[in-house]
Amino acid sequence: MTDTVRIVVCGDEGTGKSSLITCLVKDRFRPTKIQPTLPPLTIGAPENVQTTIVDTSALPQERNNLRKEIRRSNVICLVYSDHYSYERVSLFWLPFFRSLGVNLPVILCANKSDLYLDVEAEKEMMPIMLEFKEIDSCIRASAKELRNINELFYLCQRAVTHPIAPLYDSKEQNLKPAAVAALQRIFFLCDRDQDGLLNDKEIQDFQIKCFNKQLAQDDLDEIKSLIRKTSPDSATEEGIDGKGFILLNKIFAEKGRHETIWSILRTFHYTDSLSLKDSFLHPKFEVPLNASAELSPIGYRFFVDLFLLFDKDNDGGLNENELVALFAPTPGLPASWSELNFPSSTVRSEAGHITLQGWLAQWSMTTFQDPKTTLEYLAYLGFESREKGGTAAALKVTKPRRRRRRQAKVERNVVLCYVLGSSGCGKSTILDAFLNKPFDATYHPTIKPRTAVNSVELQGGKQCYLILEELGEREPAILENEAKLNSCDVVCYTYDSSDPDSFAHIAELRKRYPQLDELPAVYAALKADQDKTTQRFEMQPEEYTRELGMSAPLHVSAAWTSISELFANVAEAALFPNTASPRTEPESVDRTNLWIAGAVAGMSFAGLGALTLLRR
Repeated sequence: MTDTVRIVVCGDEGTGKSSLITCLVKDRFRPTKIQPTLPPLTIGAPENVQTTIVDTSALPQERNNLRKEIRRSNVICLVYSDHYSYERVSLFWLPFFRSLGVNLPVILCANKSDLYLDVEAEKEMMPIMLEFKEIDSCIRASAKELRNINELFYLCQRAVTHPIAPLYDSKEQNLKPAAVAALQRIFFLCDRDQDGLLNDKEIQDFQIKCFNKQLAQDDLDEIKSLIRKTSPDSATEEGIDGKGFILLNKIFAEKGRHETIWSILRTFHYTDSLSLKDSFLHPKFEVPLNASAELSPIGYRFFVDLFLLFDKDNDGGLNENELVALFAPTPGLPASWSELNFPSSTVRSEAGHITLQGWLAQWSMTTFQDPKTTLEYLAYLGFESREKGGTAAALKVTKPRRRRRRQAKVERNVVLCYVLGSSGCGKSTILDAFLNKPFDATYHPTIKPRTAVNSVELQGGKQCYLILEELGEREPAILENEAKLNSCDVVCYTYDSSDPDSFAHIAELRKRYPQLDELPAVYAALKADQDKTTQRFEMQPEEYTRELGMSAPLHVSAAWTSISELFANVAEAALFPNTASPRTEPESVDRTNLWIAGAVAGMSFAGLGALTLLRR
């Protein structure tokens, strides 16, 4: 909401523009003649809104100044006082405003109403309002009798701070689509039990959130009665449905209570253009170099509660319809999820529905890769916290890890592993096994990078989330990218133990990209259920890893249940890098003690020689 309002008062000469302004300031009418045009006046107003009122002249020689003041203002107060000036409203003034190319709300004021008591305001003003949609509201006033002076300038201020134009189409006599969409989202978020109704408790919670006070039972009954007059089924003893909620806000707009609608919208972080505030969707959240973002305990709790709320059939999985319902208040699935072919990137039930384990794993990966997306969707989905920082309270930042010096332990619960190896060695099968997918012997070459995420149980019962990424044809570009490598926690080198040419690819990778040696690694001999063959390389894999000071390759097969040990080893290598880092240089031998010992021995022999000579 804007904190400054500039009102330009326009109209024919003699309609009482200056008198209206003087009465507002002095709170009394001056029967004597006042100066033709008053200087700009700035006054305080409620809600810390500073209001400037600019008087203007309708004389032809002042037309340039009039144009300038209209373009500088937020709202136009157009005054008429008799039949002639009334006719000029539609014949001159409103077309003149349009010719300037401005899109400002107009408050139409019939001044000197004390002279025309028999005029019906609705019959007089309604035709003009229907013809010119820029007219926000109309009012009859009298400077002489101090009638509706404060109300006039309040309407001017309200037209800027609580504009009706984004909410209501006066020609169609209905709420605008953007307003309906915003209110539908608000209804969705306030329907805590997702039964399609706002029950009395949910209505009271909504009332306190938006207006800081409860509704009296009589007022609540009156609201339901008001809704039932138009839509009998939309307000029952059980509550108000979505149609009734929209209808109620339409009634507010029609009765000129659009500040009530704006109070609701702004409580839920909507801007004047009916979009969510950027500061709400994207709060400040910095992740230092070598650190990562993860969900905090309250973040995990929020996503657990969300899953349980929308698992309507209680089958332990979210089907397509339940996912659509869950993401209703958002723009849809995150773009990154679609790129990863969600939900095939995480754990699903036998029916193909995403499980709670897979749901939490997917959000853990999203937070790790792009915390801004998680923050945005936390806002869309209605996350609330009393802690400072808003949605950022659902995330936490891990301690930065060291790369050059081997670290004993890394403090994080989500780790990323690049799965490297020759084509056809079984990398994709490993990712399938990680997600508990059935074994498929058909070879499908990986073109685009493919990702799988799941939880892994470590020694001692601790769990962490492991992201496995197969790089596909983008492998060279990713391995040459310093930022991409820096985000990786561990490498899993894989080879086909039944293919004699498979292991050589690993040695070639390490030679081509020496920066890989800065990462902890695990070696895996895949397809161990097939006959093992000798590798056509200068060293066999066991000797090769021994030379590096690393554990021998794990022999695994996607057909064996023991493959889960591979994933646990990979996760532990990421969390305890010094246990799985290659020794790239031979350990230097400390020869200091040898020199000291040699010197002492030399001195001893010299002393013995001298003693022998003396005895002779």
